[in-house]
Amino acid sequence: MIEVAHLTRRYGPLAAVDDLSFSLQRGEVVGFLGPNGAGKTTTMRILAGYLPATKAERVVVAGFDVLRESYEVRKRIGYLPESVPLYRELRVDEMLRFHGRLHGMDRLALRDAIPDVLDRVGVLDRRKQLVGHLSRGLKQRVGLAVALLPSPEVLILDEPTSGLDPLQRAEVRDLIRELAEEHTVLVSSHILAEIEMICPRVIVLDRGRLLADGTQAELLERWAGDQEVRLEAVCGDAAAAQRLLSSLPGVRRVVLGERQGIHQSFAVFGEGDLREDVGALAMQKSWALRELSTRRLSLEEIFAKLVSGELAPMPDGVVQANPVAPSEPGPASAGLLTLGGAPPQAPAENQQTVPAPDAPPLSAPAAGGGQIYSLNPFDRGAARDLSKPVARDPATPAEEPPASEPKQDGDPA
Repeated sequence: MIEVAHLTRRYGPLAAVDDLSFSLQRGEVVGFLGPNGAGKTTTMRILAGYLPATKAERVVVAGFDVLRESYEVRKRIGYLPESVPLYRELRVDEMLRFHGRLHGMDRLALRDAIPDVLDRVGVLDRRKQLVGHLSRGLKQRVGLAVALLPSPEVLILDEPTSGLDPLQRAEVRDLIRELAEEHTVLVSSHILAEIEMICPRVIVLDRGRLLADGTQAELLERWAGDQEVRLEAVCGDAAAAQRLLSSLPGVRRVVLGERQGIHQSFAVFGEGDLREDVGALAMQKSWALRELSTRRLSLEEIFAKLVSGELAPMPDGVVQANPVAPSEPGPASAGLLTLGGAPPQAPAENQQTVPAPDAPPLSAPAAGGGQIYSLNPFDRGAARDLSKPVARDPATPAEEPPASEPKQDGDPA
């Protein structure tokens, strides 16, 4: 349903999206997760036909190439940007009627569709209210209704719960789960809890590069590492108890913790759920237990460690913690690993935002014409690589990207 292969979007020498590849099947609900500036919004804008790619091997949505068949793609997607574009002077039902006409829907179809989508997002009672008088949360709901109106095959939702109160967020999450039965849904957020409650599958981005792609279970299995069993007990000789715990099958290591009164704490690390064996040993040795619990790295902890570079894949695919800084500095995405996708790409040698060696300095004077970075996709042919400078006519002022662009999610600051 969505297929992206080697997608890159650059602003001059800065890469907002860097050689990104992933795919979505029909009916999937997939979460785009990453810190602010990771490239989520930029990627979604390209998929929606709102923003051109600098270069890409393939970007396909609903069977149509986004770069060459943008109009066909836009007929088949519902797009909710982070900042919902609504006309303040229109009433809610007028706003939907306007968008329905843009989609080519006739009056009879709109008469049935508008009340239905307004009811689904919970704003049917506001249909005669001016958009400009709505709260931010209600505007978010109206924007979602606009995206749903043409019954699209693909929904692209950028921060759909932004500005909503906790009850509204829960309602929108339930709605997105229902939509998965009819649509392919791509949702972005920088809040892991939102993605965790909505999306079975997660794609993690940072600095425009892919860090991880897989179901929540796959991410936990691949990166959570050894399970930890925490034990607090009255056990007499702590060193002897540590040796006994270390001898249990599946135990890799036992860390002696603090003593709290008469109770000694232990952290037991190993494969699988070790609580049964640890509890049986405690019963055999007549240890008085105060705590016997288990924990693994949460998705939030895995995400933080991936972004910070603390988790790095080994050549054989086994992931280990890497708290020691490498001798040569590298990007946080050096721990690149794709689950069930394309093999990891080698990280760039230098992530500094500098021009290519053969490109002229961006501050070079343009006397006599000179060269510039033109981000206009229609300038001298759509096939031109936007990351390379072009000759400028001395009589033509240099193009500059819009002032608001760098402030968007995934764009350079």
